Amino acid sequence: MSILQKIMSATACCILCILLSLEGFGADDTDSLLRVLDIKIERRETFTAEKEKRLRTLRDEVYAETDSRRRFHRLGALLDEYASFNSDSSIRICQERERLAGLVGDPELKIHALLSMANILGNSGQFPESLAIVDSIPSSSIPEYLKPFYYHIKRTLYGYMADYAVRTEDKRRYQNLTSEFRDSLISVNSEKTIYGLLIRADKLNSSGHPEAACKLLEAWNDSHGAEDTHDSAIMAYTLSESYRLLGNREARKRQLAIASIADMESAVREYVALRQLAVMLYEEGDIERAYKYLRQCMNDAVICNARLRQVEINDVFPIVNDVYLRMIDAQRHRLHLYIIIISILALLAAIAYLLAVKQMRHARRARQELAEANTRLVSMNEELKALIGKLREANREIEEASRLKEEYIGEYMNQCSVYIDKLDSFRKKISNRLASGSMAKTKELLQDTNMVDEELRTFYEHFDTTFLRLFPTFVEDFNNLLNPENRIEPKTKGRLTTELRIFALIRLGITDSNKIAQFLRYSVTTIYNYRTKVRNKAAGDRDNLERKLMQIGSAGGIQETSG
Repeated sequence: MSILQKIMSATACCILCILLSLEGFGADDTDSLLRVLDIKIERRETFTAEKEKRLRTLRDEVYAETDSRRRFHRLGALLDEYASFNSDSSIRICQERERLAGLVGDPELKIHALLSMANILGNSGQFPESLAIVDSIPSSSIPEYLKPFYYHIKRTLYGYMADYAVRTEDKRRYQNLTSEFRDSLISVNSEKTIYGLLIRADKLNSSGHPEAACKLLEAWNDSHGAEDTHDSAIMAYTLSESYRLLGNREARKRQLAIASIADMESAVREYVALRQLAVMLYEEGDIERAYKYLRQCMNDAVICNARLRQVEINDVFPIVNDVYLRMIDAQRHRLHLYIIIISILALLAAIAYLLAVKQMRHARRARQELAEANTRLVSMNEELKALIGKLREANREIEEASRLKEEYIGEYMNQCSVYIDKLDSFRKKISNRLASGSMAKTKELLQDTNMVDEELRTFYEHFDTTFLRLFPTFVEDFNNLLNPENRIEPKTKGRLTTELRIFALIRLGITDSNKIAQFLRYSVTTIYNYRTKVRNKAAGDRDNLERKLMQIGSAGGIQETSG
């Protein structure tokens, strides 16, 4: 293992130990751990690639070794990496170690190789085969340094067999044997080591003293911590069992999440914590996460060829998978319904918008015909009142479509009301002058263009004020899209220049140059030239200017575009 990998492993262990030792963890902390676990699962391929790199290095060391005894021990290091990663490769390594032990002629190496094979077979669910190998070895011939390994295999095998026993008497017998070999394992492991501590905690859990097990493990974490990521996983899982027996569901879930994070980082493929965590999440209604976690468990178990884990997962995965598929199907139906509703609303909004545009055109035409006759003024006045009613109705229909449209329609409805009053006043002036027979003054009044210019100026002031109320930082944000030397600064605070007004209209969704030209009373060519000129001042890709413009004032802000 490289120095960098050791540093990364030590850092991960420290973080996990701190998490283990914290008291008062709440649901928010558990959610944070689950989010970390989601990230670790997404980075699963990275951790696996690092594992494969270590395996290649160890394989190269094995192939380079010519001495059979040293090669036997190097294969042991390789087996440690393959354990819980690939059962088939582990079995092949065990077979090669048996062959090398025969070549060397060392009985202890032969026993070591047989115990390794029994351990792999037991973890794969081949209990009879594993037990036959272990029982074939006379206990008197097992060297002292292999006795912890021997007792571990026996205790693990009988533990599995107790879990899967059908008859009560068989289950009780296997449980007694498990307890017996657990005691033997305790006798040959110092309580000063983390493994000795875990065995003692397991005994406390099994004997109905989970609270004492919690205190023992937490005290170790406070003073020592875990030696590596894999130890962190075992420590957290053992703690989760204590919390399960204590009925502390939230604490158990946290420890299972910590154990699962460590399992993901150490790139093992045979584990229990993630499956149990998935079952808990399923019971709590977090179907999507439960499905994702169980699918990861199943994929790893299949790749590892861990038959026992596949059997365990198959007990719950079909149920979760069926619920998940039903949930996805329900979401799909809801999505289709939402699409239909949104489409209908969009169609209604488009119709309302077209009606509004049509009615506004009628209003402009009506204003142009005011000078024809006094009798038509009354008719136009009624038509404008009808238009106001239709605009109000249109405003109600598109109220939920867009906050910007609502604000502007409200503002311009107010302006239309003002224009009606002004038109009525204008009509009365004409009527009075016609009544007095002053045709010259009436014609002079009709030919006066100052009133139109003044109304346009007032109209644009209203537009600028309303727009800047909706987008108070628009000028600054838009200038940030331009090169520093090409910034556009309004001469008057609270007002927009022609260029800014054009792009303000685009921000409101009016992108057609013809419509912009009608709004600002310029030619289409002038509007096109303004747009091209400003795009040429853009910082970065000029083609992205108007796309970034549409992000001004949005919740996500302006996003950078890579490439």
